[in-house]
Amino acid sequence: MRPILTLIAFAAMTTCGLAQSSVASCWIRGDATRLPTRASALDSATVEIAGVSVKVCYSRPAARGREVMGGLVLFGQPWRLGANEATAIHVPFAAEIAGIAVEPGAYSLYAIPSDTTWEIVVNRAVQRWGIPINADVRAQDVGSGTARVERLTDPVEELTLRFGPVSGNATDLIIEWERTRVRVPIRRAGR
Repeated sequence: MRPILTLIAFAAMTTCGLAQSSVASCWIRGDATRLPTRASALDSATVEIAGVSVKVCYSRPAARGREVMGGLVLFGQPWRLGANEATAIHVPFAAEIAGIAVEPGAYSLYAIPSDTTWEIVVNRAVQRWGIPINADVRAQDVGSGTARVERLTDPVEELTLRFGPVSGNATDLIIEWERTRVRVPIRRAGR
């Protein structure tokens, strides 16, 4: 059933013009023509490391006056790093994500935030809705690493994932929302 849904989603993305956009290779559940009606927009970020692209796909919820960290996003509980589908990262080479060794491929990411650090979890289950993060999902965990929380002076209304500058064979996946920033190191292995 899942391969059929993926094929339908790809066909829908192609027919509605998304195949030309930056989110074209992001997996979505359901009808791609409904993407514009979602409260949290689908987005992606890409960075080139040693001539090949690393891409993260996620949905961008907005704060809308709500307390986000410690409120909407509960401390000590798994959070999908966005809304809708699971946040996914595509790495075309062996890498380390938050210090976790991974083979080339696609992985989902989720976090277990606290006020001062986030546990960043790398998971094999990519083509899934982002919640629940239950025992079945957690059984697919590759590993986890810790990232420090930085405080922002100016608030960020919509969740934003972006890549920092590349230094040699490494970069950071930067996660910003409300007054919080977290940097997740990503390094190409073996170089």
